[in-house]
Amino acid sequence: MSINEAVERGTTGSTEVEFDLVIRGERVLTTSGIAAREIGVRDGKIAAIEELGKNLQGARTIDVSEDEVLLPGLVDTHVHVNEPGRTEWEGFESATKAAAAGGVTTIVDMPLNSIPPTVNLEALNIKREAASTKAYVNVGFWGGAIPGNKEDLKDLHEAGVFGFKCFLLHSGVDEFPSLSVDEMEEDMEVLKSFDSLMIVHAEDSDIIDHAPEASGGKYSGFLDSRPRDAENTAIAQVIERARKTGVRAHVLHLSSSDALEMIREAKAEGVKLTVETCPHYLTLLAEDIPDGATAFKCCPPIRESSNRELLWQGLQDGVIDCIVSDHSPSTIDLKDVENGDFGVAWGGVASLQLGLPLIWTEAKKRGIALEQVIEWMSAKPSALAGLANKGAIKLGNDADFALFAPEATFEVDVKKLHHKNPISPYQGKTLAGVVRSALVAGADVDFKIPKGKLIRRDEA
Repeated sequence: MSINEAVERGTTGSTEVEFDLVIRGERVLTTSGIAAREIGVRDGKIAAIEELGKNLQGARTIDVSEDEVLLPGLVDTHVHVNEPGRTEWEGFESATKAAAAGGVTTIVDMPLNSIPPTVNLEALNIKREAASTKAYVNVGFWGGAIPGNKEDLKDLHEAGVFGFKCFLLHSGVDEFPSLSVDEMEEDMEVLKSFDSLMIVHAEDSDIIDHAPEASGGKYSGFLDSRPRDAENTAIAQVIERARKTGVRAHVLHLSSSDALEMIREAKAEGVKLTVETCPHYLTLLAEDIPDGATAFKCCPPIRESSNRELLWQGLQDGVIDCIVSDHSPSTIDLKDVENGDFGVAWGGVASLQLGLPLIWTEAKKRGIALEQVIEWMSAKPSALAGLANKGAIKLGNDADFALFAPEATFEVDVKKLHHKNPISPYQGKTLAGVVRSALVAGADVDFKIPKGKLIRRDEA
């Protein structure tokens, strides 16, 4: 491990120990940029930020290595953990270990793919119980909006979920049915009444129902089955109904660059709209996907090179707000690796542990600064979920950190990841940037004792 740690007991010289932890480094990313800083941590909070050389005293000190940058812990608001019910796909232990190994210190769990889905208080309590002894990072929860659970939405909100997810087409699992656009609007009206957030998987079911059916090993066939127009149409519907109701709305996993202009216009008009995209849309290309390589299948799909560049431009222009993983794992057999049939395989990419190196690798090529990457992957997702005390190294914030070596490189080996199932479209790729360690509330993530908290909206 590259961190040099020194334990100080009681006092150093005549100076009393003032902090539980002091972190010193030449490169510390605070809200004013990367500079030489000392950070003092007390009771899990950032209690001091000083210029390097102030010699803050702590019961423990961490000296950041010359090749490392101290970052705020990343916040990933789009993670499918799947426990209970489909824990063989991913569980809280494996997911939160993967998160920590990737510098992610807070995740917000999606309401589906677990059984039961998080659509009522009973299900939320079951989820929390499942996570309570296994969280190596902080874990919050989204609620679900499905037909028939309108009466459950406020109860879930008051119990601390960060907002509500809905689908405008089949979700992939029968226990989490989709809403019609009119049903989505009705639920938006409910959410507006207590200022919650509607997050939407925006693909139009009718357009996809009339598109060519995906089958066989050709990626082009799968791409044709999920046309851009399905996304564009559904996003237009989200914008229209958000404008009408005044609700805060969020478009999940944008892959179609065609939608950027309508998003830009809606934001300029004052529609309360935010948008995310994901590492797979920013790093992978449809043109490069081999026949039968179902590890690349996700919905909406990975599109072409020209589309990817426009998504990067959308981020730089502020049209797209943040980058989160949409970590959507499954067992290897559900990926139909043996047959390589894109029509049969589960759609989802597992990238929770790899998000920062993936994005940093591509950002470097484009001359995008690390500070901007962290804004997209920490501060902006924190703002989306209303996590006022996370996402930045500033006074009073939670002492969640990642130590990152931006000039180091590594080759992805799926067997060495903490993800439960060793399958990834990134296998064998060389990436820039190595996460050396993570801290949650000032405590090291040691991968032995879970120290993460279950977090609620009303405590953020």
